[in-house]
Amino acid sequence: MPRAIHVERHYTQRIGWLRAAVLGANDGIVSTAALVVGVAAAESGRSSVLIAGLAGLVAGAMSMAAGEYISVSSQADTEQADLARERGELRDAPDAELRELQGIYVSRGLDADLARRVAEQLTAHDALSAHARDELGITEVHAARPTQAALASAATFAVGAALPLGLAAVVPARLLIPVVSAGSLACLAALGALAAGAGGASRVRGAVRVTFWSALALGVTALVGRLFGTTG
Repeated sequence: MPRAIHVERHYTQRIGWLRAAVLGANDGIVSTAALVVGVAAAESGRSSVLIAGLAGLVAGAMSMAAGEYISVSSQADTEQADLARERGELRDAPDAELRELQGIYVSRGLDADLARRVAEQLTAHDALSAHARDELGITEVHAARPTQAALASAATFAVGAALPLGLAAVVPARLLIPVVSAGSLACLAALGALAAGAGGASRVRGAVRVTFWSALALGVTALVGRLFGTTG
């Protein structure tokens, strides 16, 4: 009888795209809702509110994409520089690198002889991968992917921003602030719970912390809009 293949899926496999996606969607909702509420609190007309919200959506999506790409590219550059240095060390001092790998395994609990054999076998199989993983902490799961992060951030920001913008377009003007605020906070709470659950954390804690800080952002922005709208 053939043995069933045991497949494990870990939460850390989602880190690369989950971080960028959650950050993008959260920022899209918060920043656009705050912008809409702030402009509306200044007693501006619906057209001004919608133009401001649309501009915020486009600018925010582009900013998120650029920021993620630059940030993750810097991480990728650092990883590549470390790997290039490791290649050189493996070429110029293979014995020293083998002892270094052995020492890593000894520090993790293997006896010296077993650590030596493990280091020799892994070096024979793929020396660079062994050192990248065990010495530098660079793995396929956590490797930097700038384009993926940029596209995920921009797309999820735009999707998140479309929610408060859509609400602002359809609700009566007198209800714009409470409806946009309540709808945005409800979606943010759901997003926080979903992200926490996907990462293996408490859904309630995730929802509460996102809702608290988002409500604070909306409140401060509405206050600024009210003050400047009244004195303008």
